[in-house]
Amino acid sequence: MAHKDLKRRLLSGGSPAQRTPQFIPASLFAEGLAHHRAGRLAEAERIYNQILAAQPDHFDSRHLLGAIFLQRGSPAQALNQINSALRLNPDNVAALNNRGVALQELKQFEEALETFERVAALQPNYAEGLSNRGNVLKSLRRFHEALASYDAALALRRDYAEAHSNRADVLCELKRYDEALASSDRALTLRPDFAEAHCNRANALRRLRRLQEALEGYDRALTLKSGYAEAHSNRGSVLHDLHRYEEALASYDRALALRPDFAEALSNRGNALQELKHFDEAVATYDRAILAQQTLAEAHSNRGNALRELNRLDEALASFDRAAALKPDLAEAHYNASICLLLTGDLSRGWQKHEWRWHTEQLGTERRQFAQPQWTGSGEIDRSTILLHAEQGFGDTLQFCRYVPLVAARAGRVILEVQKPLVSLMGTLPGGAHIVARGEALPDFDVHCPLLSLPFAFGTQLDTIPADTPYLAAVEAKTIAWRHRLGARDKPRVGLVWAGDPRKQLPNAHRIDRQRSIEFDWMAPVLEVPGCEFHSLQKGEQATSQLRNSPLRDVVIEWTDHLHDFSDTAALIDNLDLVIAVDTAVAHLAGALGKPFWLINRYNTCWRWLREREDSPWYPSARLFRQDETRRFELVIARVAAALLDYVQHASLDPKACGGDML
Repeated sequence: MAHKDLKRRLLSGGSPAQRTPQFIPASLFAEGLAHHRAGRLAEAERIYNQILAAQPDHFDSRHLLGAIFLQRGSPAQALNQINSALRLNPDNVAALNNRGVALQELKQFEEALETFERVAALQPNYAEGLSNRGNVLKSLRRFHEALASYDAALALRRDYAEAHSNRADVLCELKRYDEALASSDRALTLRPDFAEAHCNRANALRRLRRLQEALEGYDRALTLKSGYAEAHSNRGSVLHDLHRYEEALASYDRALALRPDFAEALSNRGNALQELKHFDEAVATYDRAILAQQTLAEAHSNRGNALRELNRLDEALASFDRAAALKPDLAEAHYNASICLLLTGDLSRGWQKHEWRWHTEQLGTERRQFAQPQWTGSGEIDRSTILLHAEQGFGDTLQFCRYVPLVAARAGRVILEVQKPLVSLMGTLPGGAHIVARGEALPDFDVHCPLLSLPFAFGTQLDTIPADTPYLAAVEAKTIAWRHRLGARDKPRVGLVWAGDPRKQLPNAHRIDRQRSIEFDWMAPVLEVPGCEFHSLQKGEQATSQLRNSPLRDVVIEWTDHLHDFSDTAALIDNLDLVIAVDTAVAHLAGALGKPFWLINRYNTCWRWLREREDSPWYPSARLFRQDETRRFELVIARVAAALLDYVQHASLDPKACGGDML
């Protein structure tokens, strides 16, 4: 938050005692002013009131009485006194400056800006007025103008620590984080004990993902100013980033103990409660935030996320729409709405809003920057070379590479850039695309399109999803090698995946993995089904160590050291009859290969699995087993075990029911 050095700002603008009328003893006003400057506000107020009782039109006493109210955090009373003073002296710059500050505190930003514009017209070289004008412009989210106002103030006063600190705050909003850090450092060089500058510096460090340094910065700010509500709230945000959600909640609560109507802290508290899976309490907290500040678009958007977690999708969409109405450029609100729309099957509006992902803080940094334009489905490309490029995770690439043959039918040439572990497998994709590993030099191309934008380009609806499978195939030589490695078979072979990889460098990977992954030992009811041969398709050190350290380890054959890329996994799957997996890339791989797979699905499911369905329009071979509102995986696994028992019983009667002749 911007720092307001009230004492320095409120008492600037001349020597009032020299202008005191003769029938008021100059010594009396000087005594009041001395008390005021020393911070003895009660004594100063007593003397100003004594003077005003004798002379109600004493300008300086009236003005500085308003300043006292402002310092005490009573801007409405301050404005009343300062307005009375300005009726006596309309062009007094110091009083106008303080009037603008009071209006800003009252969130009357447009009128505050008009007041500071008048200050600038009366005294163009008044640095305090220019800095305060910057504060109001920042509140109005006119960040470039705010930066110019701070720079104008600093051109007049290079040692103006408050302007350097507030400038850093705006630079953070403009995502110029290194410059924000430098501006905060300049403020702290001038005033090492400047709590607000420590806080703004920590804000920049947080945006630069230097999280531990940011936490230390907030702690320094709070050492200097323990009652600093914004620093407590921002400290909670960095603890949230560090996945220390209980501690984050405690920091938000400390901020709210100081300022119970602190809307941003309430909204952030709701976010922590979501991570702790207290969704009903999160909604109630967002409601408190909105009651405190109805125009806080972020609170409406975050509320929508909590409602989506509770499967209250119509209410969630209403919250997202409200957020976007309040702040049309709030990308998160549009993107969150897209997830909700896709989840409900409204693909037309969902794909359109899904393009907002590139403007979110979560995914904006992942956007590829090309000089060539993005193809959005319109325009002929029959003589063009188009680059299709993967985004986000392996599963996304496996799901949406199905569009490559459709693009190839329209384009002159297709280049497909994918993650390196997928290169060999993508060679089996129809359409004749030239496959390139991410990080390799790209051939020349004319237009490009991210893979997840192809459904938007093709206007995909539920009934037009290109769901012909298989659209990928195992490499024949590897399939044969696995067949020999596995040997003769006399029972159904079932592949298992129970966890994702939380270490992936993808936005929200840690949060998503906590929701979808399970412990290996939770699979015990499935592993107890007789008549199956279980094979681990699992990668990742954490998950494989669960298998190796489990008393059930001998029930599952582990192949971790033989699975070097996705073509190896595909060849192993080709020799299995069924895959049972949590929501990971292997589930998409099985679906793309046309292999039967059962998905152990969370209650707050990913949008691609829609809701209240046991099948998938994306993968005809899929069967979905969902959590209910209790979110207990053990109930889902019990249903999977029962279904597997039934599957094995039928397979024993008809060998071809499990995908091939048994030996």
